[in-house]
Formats: sequence, C-alpha cells, structure tokens
Amino acid sequence: MLGKLWKAAAVSLTLILTSSVTVGAVTVNFGTAAAVATDNIQNWPAAPATVSETAVLIDADTGAVLYDKGMDEYRFPASTTKLMTLLVAVENASPRAQVTFTETGVRDVTWDSSNIGMQLGETITMKDCWYAAIIESANEVCAQIAETVGGTEAEFINMMNAKAKELGCTRTHFANAGGLPDANHYTTAHDLAKIMRAGLQNARFRKVVGAVNYTIPATNMSAARGMHTHMPLMAKESNLYYEGCIGGKTGSTQDAGHTLVAAAERNGRTYIAVTLRTQDLGQNCNDTIALFDYAFNNFDSIDVNGVKMTVPKGVTAADLTTQSFERNGNTFNQYYYNGQFVGYAPAAAAATPTAAVTAAAETVSPEGETQAADGTVQTAETGETSGLQEMQGTESAVQNAEEEQEGLSDTAKHLLIAGGCMGVLLIILLIALYIKNG
Repeated sequence: MLGKLWKAAAVSLTLILTSSVTVGAVTVNFGTAAAVATDNIQNWPAAPATVSETAVLIDADTGAVLYDKGMDEYRFPASTTKLMTLLVAVENASPRAQVTFTETGVRDVTWDSSNIGMQLGETITMKDCWYAAIIESANEVCAQIAETVGGTEAEFINMMNAKAKELGCTRTHFANAGGLPDANHYTTAHDLAKIMRAGLQNARFRKVVGAVNYTIPATNMSAARGMHTHMPLMAKESNLYYEGCIGGKTGSTQDAGHTLVAAAERNGRTYIAVTLRTQDLGQNCNDTIALFDYAFNNFDSIDVNGVKMTVPKGVTAADLTTQSFERNGNTFNQYYYNGQFVGYAPAAAAATPTAAVTAAAETVSPEGETQAADGTVQTAETGETSGLQEMQGTESAVQNAEEEQEGLSDTAKHLLIAGGCMGVLLIILLIALYIKNG
C-alpha cells in the first residue's frame, strides 16, 4: 500500500513540475477578443468593428499605429512566420543559389503539412524556394531554406530571433522556420507588422510577397510546378480581392486559428494590417479590408518639416505636440496627436538634409524606437551608425528586462504551487504510514 502511494506521489509530482514550469516560454492567452485601445484617443476616427482577437493597423512609412486591438498580446503566428523566414533568406542568400533537398526538408512532406512535394536529392534555386514558401506556404521548403542559409536549422532560427530583436520585436520568439505549432513559437500583431514593414523596404522581399503566380521550372526529379496565390485579397477571381493590396501572408493552425498579414498601397500611402486568431480566413480578410478602408477614408498625409505623416483628416501640423531629442548633433521632434504618436522629423527644415536626418525621419516606430531594414541609420559622409539605433537598443533592452522579470515571477508562482502540492502529498504519505503502523 505504502509503495503504491509513493509511486503515485512521484508520478503526480512529475506531472505537476512538467506542466507548470516551462523555461523560456510565455503564456499565450486566447479565446477572447481584445479591446480597441485607439478608441480611447480623443478625436481619433471611430474604428470599424472586427472579429479578430487581436489586430493592428500601421503606417508602413512611419510605423505609426492607427488601430490597436490588443496589438501587444501574445498569439501564435502560424505560417505568417514565413515572412521572417523570407526576410532573413533574402538578406543572406543569392536567388541563384542551388538548394538540394536533404532529410531535413523532405521530412515535412506529409499529408498534414503544407508542401510542394519536394523529394530527397531534388534541386531548385533559392529564388524558387522563396516563392514556394510564400505562395504555397511549403513547410519542407522553409526547413530546407533554414538548413541551406544557416548551415543548420537551429542556426537559422537563431538568425530569425536576432533579426526580430534588431527590428524591435520584443515579444516574439521563433522555434522553427515554417510556423509549425510549438509552445515556444509566439509573437504579437504589432511585431508581425514590424517584420512586414522591414520586409517591404527590401525589393526582393516585396516582389515575392506580391506575387500572384510563379512557376518552378522542371527539376532533376519533377515536372514544372505552377503556383497561384492562396491570398484572397490578391486573387482577382476572389470576391475578397482588394485593389491596392501589394502582398501578405496567411496562416492557420488549431491554436493560432487563422492569421493574416497584409499591406495595401494607394496614392503614395502604404498601410500594413495584421489580424490574428479568427475561425475562418474570410473573417481575417473582411477585418483587413475594413481596416484598409478605415485608413484610406479617415486619414490624410501631411508634411511636417519635409516628412510625410499620417494623421486624422482635418488635423494640421499646428495640432500636433512634440518631444525633442538630439542624436549625433541633429535635433529631432517626435510628433503626437492627442498623445498618439504619428511620426518624427528634423526639428528644423534644412535646405539639403543629410542622409542621417532623412533616414531617421523615415524609420521611427510608434514607441519612438528607430526602425530600419538593416537596423541602422548611417550618414552619407562617414557611414557612422547613428545614435538613433542606440535609442532603439536601449528601449528594447528595457522591454526585454521587463519581460524576463515577468517570466521569473511566473516561474516562482509555479514553483510555489508545486511546493504546496509536494507538501500535501507528504502529509498524505505520513498519514498512510501512521495508519499502517497502527
């Protein structure tokens, strides 16, 4: 009797510890739609109703947030992960590189994993891989991209996480290159928007995510593969086609639900919408269309010291408040409308702005952290990295520290719970021992 009790206690304790303490992971809450924070901004345009649990709409040029529905809440990205896979790949590989598939890639050619049926030993170009990853969401191709570019999958995933940190994505962690389910693979709507924004600054990335059709030529083991977009907003035959959509990526897993990242451009204005966790892709598309229409119909672009900023219609530069700071001898103003960040610009217009000033004005995020395709802002004269990047790094470090503190607090709670359960089990065992010994 006592032996059985000891065995039961050991099993229970193991279950308690393994289910309650997950090192390096966060709690991804889902099942409830977030509130729309931007509805609380005075005189901000009334936002459309959306069904996605979390969502964000940003100005692709300034990074300013126009719509925030739980944009910093953790969610699973599913195949929208492939946007980061593509970005890291186009920055670190030649489109002409030959990619021969190994066991790493072909292991994901299964009935329950999106794939294009690549075979062991089959060779295609890196360019072919990029299009297959985005248009067909091919998981085996993403795994092979990772091994080819990174040397190993693990190293490529490290590159993905390093890039995310560089872009200021402080609430994102990748565990694989395709978006397959993993408790340690998570992000937020805002972080996905930052990734898409950085990607659009890369010509190759922009071309791939905007492709409707692509054909992989015949290979050493297969006939030609024709591909057509599964992105409704880009497919003219779809009743959800959106004029001006320049690219995006869908995703879907059981826990992620349906996810969508998309960008649209009209009359020189570009917006990025991210909608996470719906029951049907059509809901993501309808939410995204509503957000794009909201942006194009309710906001205007104004000039502030030579920099374009998106503000609610009727708002002028005189209605904005500023906060000033200096970096590398240049003074900049961050501009806000009723407390909401809308962009920043040099404090005084210059006859011939330096490259540093121009770049800085184009690469700020809503929190005032700098954003650039390569993570830096440089002067044309010296190539010196601007102090603006230092500001971004400082803010990211502070946010990371806060998250680590939160993580330790959660772990401490789990350990206390486990300790309490151990105490209860010990009491039960002592009682059993007392009964046995009479």
